[in-house]
Amino acid sequence: MGLRITTWNVNGIRNPFGYQPWREKKTFQAMFDILEADIVIMQETKIQRKDLQDDMVLVPGWDAYFSLPKHKKGYSGVAIYTRSSVCSPIRAEEGITGILCPPGSSQSFFDLPNDERIGGYPTISQYGDCTLDAATLDSEGRCLILEFPAFVLIGTYCPANRDETRDHFRLGFLNVLDARIRNLVDAGKRVILAGDLNVIGEELDTANAQERMRKEGVTAEEFFSTPARRLFNHLVEHGNVYGERDECRARPVLTDICRKFHNRRSGMFTCWDQKKNARPGNFGSRIDYICASLDCKDWFSESNIQEGLMGSDHCPVYAVISDKVQLDGRETDIRDVMNAVGMFQDGFRQRDWSIKDLLPASAKLLPEFDRRRNIRDMFTKMPPATPFIQEESLTGLAKAGGEPRPESPTTGDGCGVVEVGLRDSFSTAPQPGVVKEQEGDTSSCNTGKKVNSMSSKSKRSAELHLQRDQKRTKPASAKASTSKNRQRMAQSTLQGFFTPKTQTPGGQPNVNVNTQPSSSTGSNYSLSPYLRQELALGPDQDTQEDISSHNAGEGYNTPKEAKYLSTLVDVDKEGDIIDPIVAKESWSKILGTRIAPRCEHNEPCRMLSTKKPGMNCGRSFYICARPLGPSGEKERGTQWRCGTFIWSSEHTTSGQ
Repeated sequence: MGLRITTWNVNGIRNPFGYQPWREKKTFQAMFDILEADIVIMQETKIQRKDLQDDMVLVPGWDAYFSLPKHKKGYSGVAIYTRSSVCSPIRAEEGITGILCPPGSSQSFFDLPNDERIGGYPTISQYGDCTLDAATLDSEGRCLILEFPAFVLIGTYCPANRDETRDHFRLGFLNVLDARIRNLVDAGKRVILAGDLNVIGEELDTANAQERMRKEGVTAEEFFSTPARRLFNHLVEHGNVYGERDECRARPVLTDICRKFHNRRSGMFTCWDQKKNARPGNFGSRIDYICASLDCKDWFSESNIQEGLMGSDHCPVYAVISDKVQLDGRETDIRDVMNAVGMFQDGFRQRDWSIKDLLPASAKLLPEFDRRRNIRDMFTKMPPATPFIQEESLTGLAKAGGEPRPESPTTGDGCGVVEVGLRDSFSTAPQPGVVKEQEGDTSSCNTGKKVNSMSSKSKRSAELHLQRDQKRTKPASAKASTSKNRQRMAQSTLQGFFTPKTQTPGGQPNVNVNTQPSSSTGSNYSLSPYLRQELALGPDQDTQEDISSHNAGEGYNTPKEAKYLSTLVDVDKEGDIIDPIVAKESWSKILGTRIAPRCEHNEPCRMLSTKKPGMNCGRSFYICARPLGPSGEKERGTQWRCGTFIWSSEHTTSGQ
């Protein structure tokens, strides 16, 4: 087997787990096995360090490296995973400029000794017109660099061209990236660049190049001579460079591996606009690349996109390096040069990978994941717990139920509470002695009799047991008294509206304010808090006298409720109270579910809202729900999106 490298802009590191086939197991190990990759470069992880979890760092059989934004939340981020059984880097750095520091060090990467750094750092002159400092360029978590004996791997997420205010940052980052790659190649190192570069190199790499040129009123030469596209075409072999080459970029240094195997293939897109649902019609662009330096481009045996794998607005791109490669004039097994010296020889492992092979930049060595105590240690190292039991309390517990118990603390009503010892707390079934004593204690509360007292020492021991089991063994009278106090003191809760009232001492039943649908009418009434309060207080004497003469078959549970509710509804008509039934009907007419119009395909339309600044900003409209076709335009008489467009304000049909 060869070495497979996969790059994927996941648009959130956990985003793929909501799609097939990743949702089955929802683990990174299973994801990497499905990708069949040995090195995985992810872009747009959109996490911070505090969001790192065990399942994304401690992946069995994999090492992990992260570059995360320093300030912005849920933004950018690059991660590289390496399969430990196949490859192991010898150096790792975060950032493209070398200004950042290794973990646990205050010394920048470019200040390290030569044998500890990767090298190729841009010089001051190579920053060109960029006025941003190196720390700013590396503050957004956009680059990770791993060095293997075979090559230097650069995983990057370049800034997108969405906001003109970001053009300065974008061009500065691309210039520094170009300089770092060229410096590494000039130093005699092979380089592989993988990631989302957010740039198209030729017209074949986008579905709407002609339309964009027409709208912008530019020619192809002008379109592909913008700074970012021109820089990329200078970097790769066979790039369309219009005019003379730049002096500092006299020759290309990389090869577009995917285009190498699919030279003139059209529609080989890796990114689609999800808002327009453009993926089904393959209306997208190719902005994700795997590029290799010219001296190792022949190592690759295969490369392609995986447009069938869902989970992001991008699709994975992979490239495979052959088992055997030509290195320094002789055939070498790729595994021999993808690990430290002595780990593999002729493709066979000589020693096992161990934790000592981890680099300082590995996420597994972060304090929150390294050298953590196992939960088993909490049980194996703890001394056995011995319960505190006093002789006097055990002696008292061993006595039969007929003997008197010691005096116990009293509740707010003055009733004694039965004390249950350690032996009772271990028993789940009630014991006869305990039941008998509960009855005796209850009667003693009513008659005011006192029981015999224990010694002060045993009394303190019994109180310890009492604190544990007081709630479990509280007498019925004490519970009833406590519950009454709670009912009087506690604030009303939502659950109380759904609980039937108990019979009051005066014999007058409380009204259940949650009326159920009548069997005859099937109506359902949802009463407001005001009506519930009125019903709970009950009708006056005059209303009670008329209850027997009122018919109860009008959708109410009781004649009393029907009569009293009818008087309240009369008040509603005067405007003092809003009847919920009438209000519901009136609001349903206004806020009812709007029925979407149908498009030319006789299918329900999709409602969107415009965000473009102007007089129509914020207005909703309906369009055809089908995806855009390969042309990117609305079509008539085809299976793709038709030209239906209706403003929401002009469509008033609604349903309830």
